[in-house]
Amino acid sequence: MHVDVMTTPQALNTIGELAGRARAAGFSGLLFTEAGRTPFLSAAVAAQAAPGLELSTGVAVAFARSPFVTAATAWEIQEASGGRFRLGLGTQVRTHIVRRYGMEFEHPGPRLRDYVLAVKACFAAFRTGKLEHRGEFYNLDFITPQWSAGPIDAPDPKVDVAAVNPWMLRMAGEVADGVHIHPIGGEVGYLRRHVLPKLAEGAAKSGRSTDELAVILPVLTIVGDTDAERERERELVRGSLSFYGSTPNYAFIFDEAGFEGTTARIREKQKAGDFKGMAAQITDDHLAAFAVESTWDGLADAIRDRYGNIATRVVLYNALADMERFERYGEVAQRLSR
Repeated sequence: MHVDVMTTPQALNTIGELAGRARAAGFSGLLFTEAGRTPFLSAAVAAQAAPGLELSTGVAVAFARSPFVTAATAWEIQEASGGRFRLGLGTQVRTHIVRRYGMEFEHPGPRLRDYVLAVKACFAAFRTGKLEHRGEFYNLDFITPQWSAGPIDAPDPKVDVAAVNPWMLRMAGEVADGVHIHPIGGEVGYLRRHVLPKLAEGAAKSGRSTDELAVILPVLTIVGDTDAERERERELVRGSLSFYGSTPNYAFIFDEAGFEGTTARIREKQKAGDFKGMAAQITDDHLAAFAVESTWDGLADAIRDRYGNIATRVVLYNALADMERFERYGEVAQRLSR
C-alpha cells in the first residue's frame, strides 16, 4: 500500500522543505490539492527538491484549463519527476467553474469523460506527432513539432478522476487509471456498495481488469496515546465531516450508512451561520464509521484492517495538521508500505 500526504495550498518557497521532510519521514509521495493555489507548480518544485518522491494532483480542476494545457503541464512534471507523477482531475462545482473561472460546466460527468480521453490523446500526440481526438465536447486535431513537448523517457502519466456518485465511478473505471475517493467516502459500506462494483462495471466496459485501477483513498485519522490527544482530533474531524457533509449530492453516503437526515440537519445549521452546530451533527457513531481512531502503535494495523483490501493508495488527510507529529505519521506510512 502506497501512503501519501495530503497537502494544503502553500507558498512555493515552502514546498522544497516539505518534500524533503516527506521523503525522509518515509512517505511514498505528496498529493497536492487545488484551492487558492494551483497544484502543478508545487508538484514541479517537489520533483526537483526530492527526487524519487511520488507526486500527484488531488485534484486539479479540469474545466479551468484546456485539455492540451493540462496534458502539456502533466507531461513536463512527469519528465521532471522521472515518471513519478499522477494527474488527478475533478470537476469542481458550477459556481466556481462559471463565475470564478469563466468556463463552461454543462454536463460535467460526460464532459470530464471526454476531457480525460482528450488529455490521453495529447499524450499520444507528444510521442507520435499526430493529434486526433473528436469527442462530444473537445475536438483536437492540430499539432506541429514547434508546439509539441516531444517524447520523454518515461511512461505517460496516469490520469485519475475524482468521483462520488455511481455514474462517475463507472466512468472512472472505464476511461481513467484510477479514482480519487472523496474524504467523506471512507465509510466501508459506501466503498463496497458503490466504489468497487461501479469501478468493475466501467473496467469491464473497456475490457480491463480492476487490477489496473488505483483506488486513492484519503483517510481521516484520530490518533493519540491518551484520550485527551484523541479528543482534540475528534473535534477537528467533526468539523471536516460537517463541512463535506453539507453538500446535498453527498447526502446519500450518510443516509445509506445509517445516518439518515444528517446532511439536512447540517445545512439547517449552516444557513443559520452556526458552525459549531454543524459540527455537533457529527456524532461519535459518525466518527467510528467515517474515520480511523487508534493509538500511534495501532494506527497502521487499523488502517490496513479497514482498507487493505480496498485502497491501493492511502492519503493521510491529517498528517500536516501538526508538523510536530509529522515524523510519527511517516513511521505509520513506512509500516503500511511494507
